[in-house]
Amino acid sequence: MGIIKKKLSKTDKKHAYDKKLCQLLDEYPKVLVASANHVGSTQLAAIRRGIRGESVMLMGKNTLIRRCINVHAVDTGNENIKALVPLLQGNVGLIFTKGDLKEVREEVAKYKVGAPARVGLIAPIDVVVPAGNTGLDPTQTSFFQVLNIPTKINKGTVEIIANVDLIKKGDKVGSSEAALLAKLGIRPFSYGLVITQVYDDGSVFSPEVLDLTEEDLMERFASGVSMVASLSLAVSYPTMAAAPHMFLNGYKNVLAVALETDYSYPHADQIKEYLKDPSKFAVAAPVAAAPSGGAAAAAEEEKKEESDGESDAEGLGLSLFDD
Repeated sequence: MGIIKKKLSKTDKKHAYDKKLCQLLDEYPKVLVASANHVGSTQLAAIRRGIRGESVMLMGKNTLIRRCINVHAVDTGNENIKALVPLLQGNVGLIFTKGDLKEVREEVAKYKVGAPARVGLIAPIDVVVPAGNTGLDPTQTSFFQVLNIPTKINKGTVEIIANVDLIKKGDKVGSSEAALLAKLGIRPFSYGLVITQVYDDGSVFSPEVLDLTEEDLMERFASGVSMVASLSLAVSYPTMAAAPHMFLNGYKNVLAVALETDYSYPHADQIKEYLKDPSKFAVAAPVAAAPSGGAAAAAEEEKKEESDGESDAEGLGLSLFDD
């Protein structure tokens, strides 16, 4: 005789859900908030299998999840998890993970499924009908005429003459557009879980942060330090970023005062000596390197040839300086 399972009441189901959510909040420090618009149950099951191991996905009503989080935060004293409450807007799910956030997001993004253009949907992308033979018989030309799509009959079938921008991103799909795309067998849209926010141990940030590399972080850090230093110098407020520049500017001022007065110290005295006798700059400058042996020999040979040429000219009485 088989075991008959007792059907849980609504209250029992809520208690079981609350217990599961509290367990996940305690066990996993990182959560990906994912939009689940137009995602079916089969697709969700495939995603669950794909991320199984280090991650767990939980779907449910936003009001129930908010209540569970608020109660659990009070019971445990962990106020950080309340940062999840404002993120529960619309049709969303929670992916709890211990793994690398970027890798989990990339794994979730693999499970996208093509979908037809249904009437009333907001187009997430531009839809273009390509030119070419449609395989439809000439009696179907009414669809193309309604949408002002140029066609011709070629070998007993309808052929589209040029690419046609059928639907723009953000526009609603009309009945004629949906019917035409269905007849052409075009599934223009693809849907999957889209990560909208990331929670990491109390911090909430955009998923674009996961794409930043170490080079990007160093570049932004250097830019921030530069801005802090500039602001500090402008308002004469000392900071670690501006300290080297302030010391350098202060030393320049001290040196300028020393040069204009009798005040002296070793480095200022050296500068004063240079200013009194600029020739000392030449002495201090490195002596130019002597020409190499080959270059010196070539110069000597050229000088000798010039001397021989002048002697020959004088011997022939062709000197330019003869009277």
